[in-house]
This record gives sequence, structure tokens and C-alpha cells, in this order.
Amino acid sequence: MNSTQKISYLDLPSISCAHGVVHLPGSKSISNRVLLLSALSEGRTEIINLLDSEDTLFMKIALKKLGVLIKNEGINSTYITGGKFFPVNNKKLYLGNSGTAFRSLTAVLSLIGGNYELLGTARMCERPISDLVNALRMLGATITYLGQDGYPPLLIEDCSFNSEFVQIQSSISSQFLTGLLLAGPIYTQRTQKPLTIEITKNLISKPYINITLDLMKRFGVNVYRDNFNRFIIPENSIYLSPSRIKVEGDASSASYFLALGAIGNGPVRVTGIGSDSIQGDIEFSQTLKSMGADIKFGENWIESTGLKVSIGEKIKAFNSDFNRIPDAAMTAAVLALYADGPCYLRNIGSWRVKETDRIFAMQNELEKLGIQTKSGPDWLSIKPIDTNQWHNASIKTWNDHRMAMSFSLSAFGKSNIRIMNPSCVEKHFPIISIFLSR
Repeated sequence: MNSTQKISYLDLPSISCAHGVVHLPGSKSISNRVLLLSALSEGRTEIINLLDSEDTLFMKIALKKLGVLIKNEGINSTYITGGKFFPVNNKKLYLGNSGTAFRSLTAVLSLIGGNYELLGTARMCERPISDLVNALRMLGATITYLGQDGYPPLLIEDCSFNSEFVQIQSSISSQFLTGLLLAGPIYTQRTQKPLTIEITKNLISKPYINITLDLMKRFGVNVYRDNFNRFIIPENSIYLSPSRIKVEGDASSASYFLALGAIGNGPVRVTGIGSDSIQGDIEFSQTLKSMGADIKFGENWIESTGLKVSIGEKIKAFNSDFNRIPDAAMTAAVLALYADGPCYLRNIGSWRVKETDRIFAMQNELEKLGIQTKSGPDWLSIKPIDTNQWHNASIKTWNDHRMAMSFSLSAFGKSNIRIMNPSCVEKHFPIISIFLSR
């Protein structure tokens, strides 16, 4: 990430095709989980390909303030010396607008012991956290809302450990359950008892829970799972360093470039992720395939070749449930601009509580182009028009990295498109390049 490259807007040149190779930055979801797991593990962990972004920076700064030793060596290696508990147990931590950092640290610090104040941006203080807080209070955690009830900032004090069983609702965000799972071994070490977690409502974004469980296993903790209804963490579970772990490329970020190959003729190949990925957003490649793209996989790469929308070819319209891949669904929403009919995105209610209200933001910016849209609590419909009928537009990104990255795909139209505040992508994406052909 290069903070000196912050710019107020970016004008997109109209392009006719795209091809090239992109090496993906490390996955944000995996990076922040691995940082926390390494800090809670006995031993020293070398992390390869850790994402360098705003979100991971907030996590690293917080862990350092908690006394964790983090050292960068060479170009691509980060070393963390961890332990069962953090050396510092009384601290005020600012976590920006990083949901993965705020929610996982809320759970861990609530069970680890001590006194902590967790702060965030104005937008973070609008993102609900009561489902996680209620579950932690059920276990005996002492958590006080310092502002509006149900939202950050939070004051966390020591836990009394009242129960071996907890229920949690994760229909708003899977990060609530991820936080509770990551903190579970702390509970079992302090009580010498197992912890049972039961889901009370439909769990959103299940593939992200699979990432959490896979990484916990790599760090020595096996969680017993009854479908996605109940999870049991055995008594005295302890995280142990795997010594070395590599962060695979970010599958959500891959969606933008694979989409680029699908509408820009291609081929566009992304490296750093492949057929054995543990990330659910790799499913987006199948969404592209259903739209008419040709998708190929290798062990460490995915390649997309498709249509040439600049000369009027169109992708197949879709009506899809995006509950499993809500982040990559942002890319699909902009791809709908090039579809041969109306498109529908369903089960995207989690968009409402992300970095911005993404349903509102997406609808607002699409309509600037002259596109007809409709929306509901958890759905969005998009009726495309010919690209030569688009309006010139200045796209507001709402300080949301996925808005900026997704709308970069509007460069295949005939209108003048300006992306405002493009530097917001630094939240999860370092500056990289791809070859574009006029």
C-alpha cells in the first residue's frame, strides 16, 4: 500500500478489450485471521504473502499494542511470536472500519481477561454488533456500549464464564460466528471445559466459516461441526504455530479481473489462487461461466476469456442467490450493465451493513448511468440499456473499496466515467496493474 498515491478521482478511458496476468494480493479474510491466530499460538509463525492493506494494518497495530511481537523480514515474510494470552491486558484500540478486526478482537478480548476500549470510524459505529455482544454476555462477558446500544464503540471488562453453551444469531454477518469460534479455545483454556456454539437463525456466508475452521485446524484446533447448526470446541484446545503458513490470493479481488476477461475478450489470468482454494468467492467463476465466459483452472491460477462487449456482444442475464458470495456479488451487479436482459441479485441483505449500505449505494450510482433499478431489503434488480446510451457519470464510491473496484468495469461503455476517491481501495487492495488494450 502506498499512501502517497491518494488521488481524488480517476477518469476511466474507454477500452475495447483486456488481457494480461495479475498476481493477486493476499486474501484479506485469511490475512486477518492468520494474524490473530499467530498471535494466540505458542511458537513463532512465518506468514508468507500477508496482505498489505488498511484492514490488516489496523489488526497489526492492535496486536502490537497488546504486546505481540511482529517483525517483517525480506520482501514477503512476516514473523509473529505468539502465546496463549496477550502480554498487555489494558488498552484502548482504534480499529478503523475493519469488520474482521473489530468483531474478532471483540470476541477474543472479551474472553481473554483485562480491560479494553474498542473504537472505530463513524461508519463502524453504524454497523450492528449486538448479536455478537449478546452471545458473549451469555458466556459471562462484561461489555458496555459507549454510544448507541447495539453498536460500537465498546468497553470490555473481564469475563465471569457463566455457561458452557452459547447461542448466536449470524444472519447479519458471519463475522460474529467467526469471532466466537476464534475466541473459543481461550474459553476452553480458562475453564478447562468444552464450548458449544449453537446457531439460532440462518447463517449467512457459510464459506467464510469454512475458512475460519480450516485455519483453526492448521493452528492445531479441531472444531466439531454438526452441519452449520452447532459447533463444539473441545476442552483445553490450544493454538500451536504451524511454523510457516502462506496466504493465498484474494478470491474476492480475483472477481474483478476474471470479470474483466469475461467482458473484455481476454484472456485475463489471475495467479496466487487456484482449484484448491479454501475461499468461497472462488464460486464466482461459475457465475461468470453461466454468463457465457470460458473459465479455466490450474493449481495456482484461474483464467477468464469471454465476450467483447465493446462491439455489442452481451452476457447472459442472471437471476441468482448470492448469499454465499455477497462480496463478489458487487462485481456481478456492474456486470449486469452488459447483460441481454434484466438481472436480479437475491439474498444480499448483508450489503446493508457493510462499509456502506451497498444496496443503496449501488442503486444510486447505477442510476447515474441511466440504468433502471429497483431494490428491497435484500435484493436488487437491474435493467440494462445499450452502452452507447449511458449517461456521463461521476461515480461516488462511498468510501467503499468494492464500489470503486466494481465500477472500474464500466470502462467498456461509450460514456465518460469518473471514479471518485479511488484511493479507498487501499482498505483491502494494494495498487497493482493490468494490461489494457484500447
